[in-house]
Amino acid sequence: MTNVQVVLVEDDEALGQAVLQAMRLEGYDAMLFGDARDALSALDADFPGVVVSDVRLPGLDGIAFFERLQQIDAKLPVIFTTGHGDVPMAVEMLKKGAADFFTKPYATDQLLRAVAAAAEKRTLVIENRRLRSALNARSESRIIGSSQAAETLRSVIAAVAGSNVDALVEGAEGTGKSFVARLLHETGPRARRPFVTIDRAMIAHQDAELLLFGRDPSAGLSRTGMIERANGGTLLLDDLTGVPGPIEARLLSLLENRTIHPQGAERPRKLDLTILATSSGTGFGLDHRMGAVRIVLPRLSARREDIPELFRHFVIDEERKIGSRAPDIGEAVWQHVMSHDWPGNLRELRAFARAFALGLSELTSGNPRSAGSGALSDIVAEFERTVLDEALRRAKGNVDAVAAKLSVPRKTLYDKLARHDLKPRDYR
Repeated sequence: MTNVQVVLVEDDEALGQAVLQAMRLEGYDAMLFGDARDALSALDADFPGVVVSDVRLPGLDGIAFFERLQQIDAKLPVIFTTGHGDVPMAVEMLKKGAADFFTKPYATDQLLRAVAAAAEKRTLVIENRRLRSALNARSESRIIGSSQAAETLRSVIAAVAGSNVDALVEGAEGTGKSFVARLLHETGPRARRPFVTIDRAMIAHQDAELLLFGRDPSAGLSRTGMIERANGGTLLLDDLTGVPGPIEARLLSLLENRTIHPQGAERPRKLDLTILATSSGTGFGLDHRMGAVRIVLPRLSARREDIPELFRHFVIDEERKIGSRAPDIGEAVWQHVMSHDWPGNLRELRAFARAFALGLSELTSGNPRSAGSGALSDIVAEFERTVLDEALRRAKGNVDAVAAKLSVPRKTLYDKLARHDLKPRDYR
């Protein structure tokens, strides 16, 4: 790793300069302090790097320094160096959250490897916080993501919601059609009025016509139908398929005339409604009657750059529900989140976030494999396939770009792609 920021605290000037030079030769952005009190001025909760400190220091010793750092940020990685006599003290700080410790004299290359490992973990911590902050800043929009698809969707929803027109929300299963329909209602002029959903369960009920259209008092015990309950507000026809002919005809009449005819009523009743419908591509004949306004929701695979932010959003939402913090998101989890195809779209991603927040995901423990053999060769092969798959996605199947990015010869790359059954044309 390069550009790693390191605060080095060492009162032995000669040793400190030697370690500082080694870090800078490695490409690290290192600063040397002879006193822990001076080092504190360079550290805050947003510090993206690693602290390397001696235990025996003038003024503020390692224990007191570590306690101050824990108050600044309990997740700040701290590596201690110590003489043989202070090993018990270093072990105690390791139990309290220190990243590592080295006994003097130590091999500089081993220290540098420990700094690199701690810096990688720190990067994940900072990224998680950044995403959490971005979500809080974006909470009003409620459409999570920074991709062009997300920006377009936000613009379309704002325009449609303000126009008070009927709309059809289309998309594959799990893309959030019902959520978008409710958002159209809640950000539109009818937000304080009723929002009523008619779904397939109601259509399949033996008393479906009574449930939907109601019964007039003149016909006996009166009952207000679900559709009339939406009067003044919004009615959602949620992915209705297989609707019986008579009910389909009455719903199509409602779309055209905004009237219903309850059982036993002498005349139709006029309703004031905005009608929204969702469709997964197998509508019941109303698609062409919904007017010109169609909102097409993209699959998650078409907005992959939004996946990290969406995942953190779902994890935070689950944290609120269960009343406790989820585990830290480690490399294995991020690898799965970024490499999986998510055929179930947002619904599948949310389900994984729920399992992760509850500690039920097999990846939570840091195991980079969710199933199968734990053999090193299998783990390496799976990781290689994941790297190649992500590189092909980013390069849109351009083999030359992938070869340059991964610094491998074309022949070697083609051999590896064949071994993992990855075909560049599938990514174009």
